Amino acid sequence: MFELQKFQGVKVLCLGDVMLDCFVSGDVNRISPEGPVPVLCVNSKQYFAGGAANVARNIASLGARCTLVGVIGRDPEGAQLTSLLETSEGIDTRLIELANRSTTVKMRFLGQNQQMLRVDHENNDALSKYDEAKIIRLVCDLVRLHSAVVLSDYAKGLLSESVVRAIVTESKNHGVPVIVDPKTADLSRYSGASVVTPNLREAYAASGIQANSDDESNDAAELILSRFEIDSVLITRAEKGMTLAERGKAPLHIRSNAREVFDVVGAGDTVVATLAVGLGGKLHLSEAARIANLAAGIVVGRRGTATVSIADLHTELMHDTQNGIVRPTSKICTWNDILKLSGDWRDSGLTVGFTNGCFDILHVGHIRTLQFAREHCERLVVGINSDQSVRRLKGESRPVNSQEDRAELLSALSFVDAVVVFSQDTPLELIEAISPETLVKGGDYQVETIVGAEHVLKHGGKVLTCEIVRGKSTTDTIRQVQGI
Repeated sequence: MFELQKFQGVKVLCLGDVMLDCFVSGDVNRISPEGPVPVLCVNSKQYFAGGAANVARNIASLGARCTLVGVIGRDPEGAQLTSLLETSEGIDTRLIELANRSTTVKMRFLGQNQQMLRVDHENNDALSKYDEAKIIRLVCDLVRLHSAVVLSDYAKGLLSESVVRAIVTESKNHGVPVIVDPKTADLSRYSGASVVTPNLREAYAASGIQANSDDESNDAAELILSRFEIDSVLITRAEKGMTLAERGKAPLHIRSNAREVFDVVGAGDTVVATLAVGLGGKLHLSEAARIANLAAGIVVGRRGTATVSIADLHTELMHDTQNGIVRPTSKICTWNDILKLSGDWRDSGLTVGFTNGCFDILHVGHIRTLQFAREHCERLVVGINSDQSVRRLKGESRPVNSQEDRAELLSALSFVDAVVVFSQDTPLELIEAISPETLVKGGDYQVETIVGAEHVLKHGGKVLTCEIVRGKSTTDTIRQVQGI
């Protein structure tokens, strides 16, 4: 997972308006006799951390770590939000209780999974100067410890001009990118930010241009960059994808990958979270934006305040690789990557298969084995010997192709889901770590001689052999080239 490897260990500081999201779901079968309104018979009530807290949840779900700073009221809703966040792995919560403030709550009422009504309980008053100074001191002390800063502005009073100015200045002093999800037409308050991510409505408010087409999006983005001291702008355009404009560069239009749209709640949070983790991981802005677009396409296909995992993104990257959108190297994993990824696949109910080899010069025999292996599992991991391992096994003249080249060639195959390099002479340690449900080797092996077979069978898996293609091997290919 070339791009996604960089997400691991990234630390993001998120400052913004946190809130408690409540989803009240039920059935509507009649109209009230008291007035022309539907009657909702409630079946369930669910609570989620929303707003900036949902940004933090998305950051953590991507394998990064998030320090979340916000304000809540000294009330049951604030306590419930704190409790939800404390059970979320990867989030360091720094919520400040204010006695004169209520916790923001958004209640959504759904009948037959369709949103009927939203009721908001909120206090949008500005913070006192004392509380502002407290927030500024806390966040400025934390900036230098993080790789990216997110300002998640829901216009609830926390991100005043003075707070934003202080945080942006401190971040620039430490070379930390600032990603802003804005909620105001006057983007000058975010001067100095690395990137702002307005949606269509927000872009119109800031530019006066309806960004419905690519050309109109270009015009809106260029006007925003000319009016405000912001490095770049990423306009999120719903089903039409995104438009990225950077100073001095041609605009980039990224098409949406969403196949179904069930719920757009929290999609903007997912975009800004993924963008921040990407930039914190030193991805170029255009790369981070492409991955953020993939993440948004996933989350709108889920109901409620949802998040996206590394496994989700990996699957989506593989889909787009097959359509020529993302480099095949997105499938190349480290050992830590593959352990987490295989666990995520199993959590999603998918079976994991494994096969291995040197794959020095790819030939039809390899292809047949890999196809056979993928037909007997739902996700296929291919282990390849490192260059040093191949030399020990095959001699100093091998490999012909480096481990990087071999891994990328295998990654380009649609029936390969992940590639991982092992440095040992055999893949036993890797097999024991992944513990695949299916282990596959060529038909020139007996099951009892296959490395890792004992472990797989002991854990209830199956070991299969595939008929070999006679006369097809790397050694034969080398001999033919040498005229031997």
